[in-house]
Parts: sequence; structure tokens; C-alpha cells
Amino acid sequence: MVDTLVGTVAMGPVVPILRVFNGELADAFYVGFLGFRADWEHRFAGHLPQYRSVSRDGTTLHLSEHFDDGTPGTVVQIHVQGIRDFALELERKDYAHCAVEIEHKPWGTALDLTDPFGNQLRFLQIH
Repeated sequence: MVDTLVGTVAMGPVVPILRVFNGELADAFYVGFLGFRADWEHRFAGHLPQYRSVSRDGTTLHLSEHFDDGTPGTVVQIHVQGIRDFALELERKDYAHCAVEIEHKPWGTALDLTDPFGNQLRFLQIH
């Protein structure tokens, strides 16, 4: 059994690390299409893999070109309000590589999008 120190331990938000292979493609999808903001990036040297943070509203994602960070095909669920407006915003951008289709499920309204690297972003508005 694990003891916890109630009142002395606080956990913050979860920040998924998604494996990407190309910074330009990642920018086109996450910043250009989804409307995330590029917060910061890091490289140990100019030719080495990039590690960066992007965010929108209360959601932060880390995107990494490093071989040992993340696994392509990861699913991340992001809870949203105003999912229909979000879908309309995306449709207006006419991004050719991703279909914008809302699905109604018993637990909420979902919009599943796959990035150019096989990671799936599941936007969900819970009923």
C-alpha cells in the first residue's frame, strides 16, 4: 500500500509528448491548422532533433523529433467546449490532409484528427 502526504503533494496538468518527424509539417498541422501557439523550442545544436511546446487555451502538447520520445500512433484526448465552432474554424482553413468530421457518441461529441505522423488527437465535448 502506498501512503500519500495529503496537503503536501500537488500534481499539475498532464503534458503529452508526441513523436513528430519534421518540424515544418508539425507547424503546418499544429500551428497553422489547429491554431496552437508555438511557445518555445530547443535543440542541442542546429542539426539535432527539435523539441518544442505548443499550446492553445488550457492545452499544452510537447512535440519531439527525438527517437526515444513518444510512439507514433499515440492517442491524446482533449476535452473542449464549443466543439462545433472549433470544427467550423478548422473547415474554413481548408487543410487538405485531414477530414473534419464530428461524431456523436453516447458519452459526447467527438472530433478525431490524425496528425502527419500518425498521432491521433481526439477532441471531445462531454454531454
